[in-house]
This record gives sequence, structure tokens and C-alpha cells, in this order.
Amino acid sequence: MRQKPGTKQSHGEKIVKDIRRATRKQYSAEEKIRIVLDGLKGEDSIAELCRHEGIAESLY
Repeated sequence: MRQKPGTKQSHGEKIVKDIRRATRKQYSAEEKIRIVLDGLKGEDSIAELCRHEGIAESLY
């Protein structure tokens, strides 16, 4: 949900945004490299790899 410039967020919207920010997975450089190398191996499809890692294919 986008807001117009200059509008204030409600308290509930701020809480939801903070929770989303806190629950996002942050991958280290080593994890990113491992995921890409697993994809290049070709043992599993990219779709299967992404489901296993919990990431979107477009992010891969």
C-alpha cells in the first residue's frame, strides 16, 4: 500500500511494516554463493531449488 507524500502512517501500519522488516531473511554472501552454485550444478531444477530455499524464482 503506497501513501502520498506527506501523509502519516497509522500506528497499525507502522507495526506491520516493522514486523515485515524484522522477519525478512537476510542472506550472507556465502549463502548467496552456495545457492547460485547449487543452481549451476543442475541436480535440481531452479524452481525446486528456490522452493527449498524459500526464495522467489525472480530473485534467483
